[in-house]
Amino acid sequence: MTRALAMMSGGLDSTLAAKLIKDQGIEVIGICFKSYFFGEKNALRMTKQIDIPLEVIDFSKEHFEMVKNPEHGRGKNMNPCIDCHAMMMKYSGELLKRFDADFIITGEVLGQRPMSQNKQALNTVKKISGYSDKILRPLCAKNLEPTEMEKNGLVDREKLLNISGRSRKVQMELAEKWNIKDYPSPAGGCKLTEPNYSIRLKKALDIDENVSPKTLKLLSFGRHFLTPDNTTIIISRTGDEGEIIKKIIDRNDTVFIPSSHMGAMAIIEGDTSKENEELACRLVSRYSKGKDEPYVTVKFGKFGTKFKDELTVKPADEELFAKYLLK
Repeated sequence: MTRALAMMSGGLDSTLAAKLIKDQGIEVIGICFKSYFFGEKNALRMTKQIDIPLEVIDFSKEHFEMVKNPEHGRGKNMNPCIDCHAMMMKYSGELLKRFDADFIITGEVLGQRPMSQNKQALNTVKKISGYSDKILRPLCAKNLEPTEMEKNGLVDREKLLNISGRSRKVQMELAEKWNIKDYPSPAGGCKLTEPNYSIRLKKALDIDENVSPKTLKLLSFGRHFLTPDNTTIIISRTGDEGEIIKKIIDRNDTVFIPSSHMGAMAIIEGDTSKENEELACRLVSRYSKGKDEPYVTVKFGKFGTKFKDELTVKPADEELFAKYLLK
């Protein structure tokens, strides 16, 4: 029986592509890639709706090395889409033998993304993946040259589609026809496409390329302030966010909590200076109920220990706040 590996991003397009090939009587196995910047949550949800199995491949370390210096550049933010797609295709190609599969499916649509899904970019991705003769793009296949899979009869080209451009009308009509209702919005799921996260990541890499997985997680949460010596102070915006941050940090990190007034929590990863401790206290005081008071007392210490230190400080004013705010 013919078998295909479907690269599942967790979005609608990759789901429709997999469904289109499955409906030709071909066995389809979903492949989802997991990194520091995206995961398998949406892909798990989508594969259940079209009843195909899903294999999750964690390529976090290799992917991050590519993100630091992508050969084909980045998109609007920190997203190296061409190199990312090619890396996923390379991994998928290497999995063909393991799963005894014949070819790879992707959900790419010609012209949907001006930079990464024009004809030249699609051809570049195929070429650098090393598996150009094994890649099928079912949603826009009729806009492209026939693949080996179509020529040799593994796939019926007449049952493939010719979608192009940025409109998602056809995809939404197919989703309704196939009863696929629970799907995420386009371009969601990858942190590298998010403006604020990208600003923080770029700054972190400028300071030190050896950013830890823990730091990469923390970039998603709170307000970030950068001190003169390039230390980051993170302040939680809500109680729920504070609880998430607590699950990421460890006993090496310093935590600041206003004690004279209720308020937010601030953290500094690892050890820090007296100057940064005072600045953290002043900034976190601004997020307390004492922000308009002359002084606020803040306790601080290593996470998970009894706090022994405290400072009484003047809450940060707008000028100080703006001076150190990253995003």
